[in-house]
Amino acid sequence: MDKQNEKKKVDESWKDSVEKEKSSDNKEGGFAPPEADFNLFVTSMALQASIALGIVANPSTGKKESNLSQAKFLIDTLAMLQEKTSGNLSEEEGRLLENALYELRLQYVENNK
Repeated sequence: MDKQNEKKKVDESWKDSVEKEKSSDNKEGGFAPPEADFNLFVTSMALQASIALGIVANPSTGKKESNLSQAKFLIDTLAMLQEKTSGNLSEEEGRLLENALYELRLQYVENNK
């Protein structure tokens, strides 16, 4: 009978921990943020610039809206990041940053006509 009580105690403890985990997930929005990563950071900045350029719909409004001053700031920030990290990036990271800047600058010029 002791084993049965012990098992019941373990089951209850497990259920309690699952409930606590569920409630903490709900408080935090239901997901854990991804681990910080250079590629994710560059992609996030490029996505924000794409939203500011009106390439991608603004997730808040669902509409494509253009804000060229914000786009310029984000593009300039990525360019500064490229300059400051020169020689310290992996080949993949450097290529990602270079391609993102190329595409964003091209779109910025198109939008500024």
